[in-house]
Amino acid sequence: MHHANHFYGHAHVLAEYCGLDPAAPPRIDGYVQHGWNVGDGLGPGTPYVPGRPIFVWSEQTRRRSWSMGRRYPTVIGAPFLYLLAMRPAAEQPREGTIWYPFHGWEGQHVAGDHQRLRDEILATEDGPVTFCLYWHEYRNARVRRTYERAGRVICHGYRGLRWQDTDANFLQRQLTELRRHRRVASNRLSSAVLYGAAVGCEPAVYGNPMQLAGEVTVLAERIRRQWPELHGTHPDPAAATSSALSELGAGQLASPAELRAVLGWHRALVPA
Repeated sequence: MHHANHFYGHAHVLAEYCGLDPAAPPRIDGYVQHGWNVGDGLGPGTPYVPGRPIFVWSEQTRRRSWSMGRRYPTVIGAPFLYLLAMRPAAEQPREGTIWYPFHGWEGQHVAGDHQRLRDEILATEDGPVTFCLYWHEYRNARVRRTYERAGRVICHGYRGLRWQDTDANFLQRQLTELRRHRRVASNRLSSAVLYGAAVGCEPAVYGNPMQLAGEVTVLAERIRRQWPELHGTHPDPAAATSSALSELGAGQLASPAELRAVLGWHRALVPA
């Protein structure tokens, strides 16, 4: 199993949906898209073994993957949507905004003025703001304190790396927080914004987009051009949500039996 299949507990969520032990997901026969992107579904720089399946979130990603020479993409929908299918929403009051500043990772640091972004957020949002930092920025005391001076600061957990320290409850923690908020926003269109829209938050993308070290900026510019309905301080909620659901693969989810077969897990239910 490629170690990225465990990122954010994706394999664990899919195992639970399939009726298997979520604490010990079987090996997935291929690569599961672990985050929203505008490429072929693989993470940037991910080594690809020709002929192996790629399990992508949406039909749009499947078409892009095919156009880029990947001949084995299969649409299954985002793991987050499978979690939603297993965790029906309970009525609860929503308040304020959960804001996800653009982040770096082990291989690339993000550069930008967090204090200036924080001030723009406070000037835009009309309620309390929860700042959700990615683990990379959350461990940076200077960045974390910048946001702590303005509101509540949280982190959903560690993504995991090479099967180590994966927080299998990452998505559950994120779902719980999203359902508490009226809005979800970021300075880059990302998985978190799409997830928020899927659970009823009003999505928005605005502010200095910042930059990753060595980033190809043409992709960021393309995203702003291609998904204008999700950008701005107050985009039309209906249009933005419809677009977000499409990118997540809503309507493309497999049944437990179908997903077991697709992922190569059908043998996991056969008694030894």
